Amino acid sequence: MKKILRELAKPENSSYIVKEEIAIQFAAPFHFHKGYEFTYIVKGHGKFYGGDSLLNFTAGDLYLFGIGFPHYFINDKSFVRSGELAHSIVIQFHENFLGGDFYLQPEFLKVKTLLRTAHLGIKITNPGTRLKKLMMAAPKIPDLKGLINLLQILETVSSLKMADTAIISTNAFENAISTKRKENKLDGVYRYVLENFKDQITNQKAASLAFMNESAFCRYFKRRTNKTLSQFVNYVRITHAIHLLAEEDMSISKVCFECGFGNLSYFNRQFKAVTGNTPYAYRKEFCK
Repeated sequence: MKKILRELAKPENSSYIVKEEIAIQFAAPFHFHKGYEFTYIVKGHGKFYGGDSLLNFTAGDLYLFGIGFPHYFINDKSFVRSGELAHSIVIQFHENFLGGDFYLQPEFLKVKTLLRTAHLGIKITNPGTRLKKLMMAAPKIPDLKGLINLLQILETVSSLKMADTAIISTNAFENAISTKRKENKLDGVYRYVLENFKDQITNQKAASLAFMNESAFCRYFKRRTNKTLSQFVNYVRITHAIHLLAEEDMSISKVCFECGFGNLSYFNRQFKAVTGNTPYAYRKEFCK
């Protein structure tokens, strides 16, 4: 799956873009922009792959992506089967959407710092009622009032405490906006795993998606990710298990099998290797 440069097609009568998506599932491919993006999840849950990180996402989440930050949302199959519609609100804007020098104004110092950090991707862990209302209002407010609404979002997010935000990626992605960069051979593999982690994942299938023979693929994957494919699959499964332990009232053995593990003791060992806790201890400590 190639990372796609999606240009921000700004309307002629606006300095920014607002999009509202309501569909069976989120359809955007693994992509990045030459601009900034707020994404608010109104309804839906699944996996979010951004930069070099994998997270669970759910309704109420708010994200800010900077220039060149690659990202991809995929709804869990359980959500798609539920018949509910995924719903998101996206606000996009270029760095100079208020003119080239507006960041130099002292009132925008915190916003400038926020947008610089956004190259790593930011998850607002506690958006609060005000931010949610501002995002929900964005598609309905035109003209100057809409621009003021965006400025209020930027001001509110830039004023949040560190405890209310989390950096998504461990590496900067400023160079990702180059359209001449080599395609990452692993992008298709990531999508294959994210969409099918509950099933059997094979090196043979993954290698074919990377257009490599199996032995070369295994070496390449380990060199690029510091994990074997099996270790990466387990990481995705454990990420899903964390979501189930926190959000669903099901037994640990059922969580094990829902995540694609076929053996409870192996699941317990892998969960502890990733999180430092057994599933039981994790639920007891973090999911009260």
